[in-house]
Amino acid sequence: MYTLAARCARRGVRQAHTVLLMRHGESVWNLANKFTGWHDVALSEKGHEEAIEGGKLVAAEGLKFDIAYTSVLKRAIRTLDHALEETDHMWIPVVKAWQLNERHYGMLQGLDKKETVAKHGSDQVQIWRRSYDVPPPPLDESSEYYPGNDVRYQYLDKKCLPFTESLELTAARVVPYWQQVIVPELKAGKNIIIAAHGNSLRALVQYLDAIPNDVIAELNIPTATPLLYHLDDDMNPIPFEEAIAPLTGKYLGDLDAIRARIEGVKKQTG
Repeated sequence: MYTLAARCARRGVRQAHTVLLMRHGESVWNLANKFTGWHDVALSEKGHEEAIEGGKLVAAEGLKFDIAYTSVLKRAIRTLDHALEETDHMWIPVVKAWQLNERHYGMLQGLDKKETVAKHGSDQVQIWRRSYDVPPPPLDESSEYYPGNDVRYQYLDKKCLPFTESLELTAARVVPYWQQVIVPELKAGKNIIIAAHGNSLRALVQYLDAIPNDVIAELNIPTATPLLYHLDDDMNPIPFEEAIAPLTGKYLGDLDAIRARIEGVKKQTG
């Protein structure tokens, strides 16, 4: 394994920048196998344990952070709390941003995934769940899952509030937030940890690693598994030898166990 300094020297870069990505631990709706999206649900007991274990892996790597980012949803916030506690970083600033929320699943939110497959067919559900640019059916403003009925979004322009989202639409808010808010902090020399969601992180790693749309459709990010990136001064990833393709960042922990967890995400709709 190369040290960061050695890897940077091999790439001829002047400086490296560290960002650690972490999907939230298992939520109670992950456990119930429901589409969750922007609905605010808690971590399950297993999810808390996963987040604590993920934090311990980060601590074992000896990583230091200056600022943290997360969504406005409690499953990501609590995951970040655990990671910061395990790494003795409870003192750093934490920014909560709706732009890092999970993808909005429209009318699928709250539905059982396997029951939805039984009703609409596996091919249609797979298109809604994994295609790049086809969103699920939209909900309307009367739905309890419409963000405009949630107090945390009361000051946002309604044009920002989705009725449904594809991964493409999710990326349309995640990537500009990365470019406009997070990148300047990295370029200022700060190390960053981000706790977010499966699809908001898929959108981000697609951008970082220039992953084609058809390939990102098959990419799954396991819960509470730290994913480490080192970036050069142009904000391009410096590939790790331990990376699991198509990613260039490396997961922390046992890679065989991580591959098994990735496969588990694929099986959620049967």
